[in-house]
Amino acid sequence: MTTPPEAPPVLQAPDWSLAPEGWNWSAQDADGRWYWYRTEPVPGIGGGVWRSNSRNQQYAGAGHPNPDWLESLRRRPGTADTPDALPPPAGSGPASSP
Repeated sequence: MTTPPEAPPVLQAPDWSLAPEGWNWSAQDADGRWYWYRTEPVPGIGGGVWRSNSRNQQYAGAGHPNPDWLESLRRRPGTADTPDALPPPAGSGPASSP
């Protein structure tokens, strides 16, 4: 009897409802650990990890090791500079003329 091939681990990002307010980034290190970030992290020089000032990162959970860890960086949905961010309500910005 043969065993079916194992599917690759699914990238399971932590639920944004669990992120502290104002911590708008998440990323997974190669070893599978997830972190919340208050500022946008950068890849570590040695590889395999994301880096930010230690006051700006917080453990968010563990997952499967991820060889594609560089693809794991996410910004909280609905925050500025994201494609899915909502535009400001009408009348909240500078006046514009037609």
